Amino acid sequence: MKRLVYIFLFVLALPFVSQAQSGSKLYINVGSANLKKSLMALPAFQYLGSKPGNSQLKLGNKLFTTLFNDLSVSSYFRFIPQDAFLEDATKTALTPKGSAPNGFDFGKWRPLGTEFLIRAGYKVVGSKLSFEAYLYYIPKAQTVLAKTYEGRTKDVRAIAHKFANDIVYKLTGKKGIFTTKLVVGRTSGRQQKEIFVLDYDGQNPIQVTNHRSISFSPSWAPDGKSILYSTFNYHKRKKSRNADLMRYDLTNARRWVLSYRKGINSGGVFFPDMSQILLRISNKGVSDLFTMSVDGKKIRPLTNGPRGAMNVEPSISPDGQKIVFSSDRSSKPMIYVMDKSGRNIEKRTYAGRYNSTPVFSPDGKKIAFAGHDKGKFDVFMMDTNGTNMVRLTSARKKDGTWSDNESPSFSPDGRHIVFTSNRSGYYQLYLVNVDGTNERRITFDTHDYFAPRWSPYMD
Repeated sequence: MKRLVYIFLFVLALPFVSQAQSGSKLYINVGSANLKKSLMALPAFQYLGSKPGNSQLKLGNKLFTTLFNDLSVSSYFRFIPQDAFLEDATKTALTPKGSAPNGFDFGKWRPLGTEFLIRAGYKVVGSKLSFEAYLYYIPKAQTVLAKTYEGRTKDVRAIAHKFANDIVYKLTGKKGIFTTKLVVGRTSGRQQKEIFVLDYDGQNPIQVTNHRSISFSPSWAPDGKSILYSTFNYHKRKKSRNADLMRYDLTNARRWVLSYRKGINSGGVFFPDMSQILLRISNKGVSDLFTMSVDGKKIRPLTNGPRGAMNVEPSISPDGQKIVFSSDRSSKPMIYVMDKSGRNIEKRTYAGRYNSTPVFSPDGKKIAFAGHDKGKFDVFMMDTNGTNMVRLTSARKKDGTWSDNESPSFSPDGRHIVFTSNRSGYYQLYLVNVDGTNERRITFDTHDYFAPRWSPYMD
């Protein structure tokens, strides 16, 4: 993807910075069975220039709210209410006593049980934004992170996302998800669907197709630089439309047709090494899965029915060795797993009327899918062998009827799932933790969204 944001990072060399900054110490054990949320203090950001105007204050507010939302989504933290603070953060420096005049006092934060404190300030010069940010570990008066982020004022959200990523990495040793993206189908005009790319939190939608047709079933290339999707193209020679598989390069906005074989060419996904593409081709009521060369020229069948069964919605395991898909070969659509060769097909679900859109977790240990149970779809998760199944969603519409929750996709760290739900009256995007907690809506419009897919890490 063409870099839309250019951010320059400078580590501040400060005398009070401890060895904790080196990354050798992890403060949050992500692997613990019951992850305790750490208590964090997040004071308002200071303006470091001359008296700020409304535009500067709005930028500061956007920095703050974006960071607060990122850290809330992470589920690593609980936040101390600002009215409980024992020190007025607007009247102290961003650094502690001994390092700057009027430095803040670590001792003022300990009685609150504070584990982590963020102090940050910003200034604006023309179209340039400078964000000075610190993360402190209060129990030992340590500086965990000290950086200045610089960019354009229009990059304000990207700067906040980068700081949030750095916080998560410094505290857990794991990469943050806050600069990742979503690709999704969305209604656009009368009876039209186009493909959009959004920030992970539903903001900054960018339309990447304009076929004025129905475009659907998008997916990411493993390197995050291109997407696959399907659209109903008009073929002049045949004077008819066909659902073709397309590839779109996000770095140069170039698109081309990969497969226009007669019927529906959809569900395209890359193998992890990008050596092949897996897709579904459906024609005359028969739907099977195929592997295809990345140029679309060579194709090989993986499934063959049985008895005209529909085999659809494939997902590939992170190691490229297994494929999960939905099939009605046992009369009702259920979830199946097979080897990448198409052999050793095994059924994984047995209950419900309709199980669909299965996806592997990034570590290959879980499968999420949409299951139709008691008149509604919900998102479920299970081990790859079909055991330990849990329901992650359940919500009613305003009229009291049950909503449908569908099309799950894992975040690249495996801790969150994006899905669609019609509980508002439209199919909007929602996030939920893999333990079913911290559910939140991330789009707030009157469009319908379809088949979201979470990107790999983007930096």
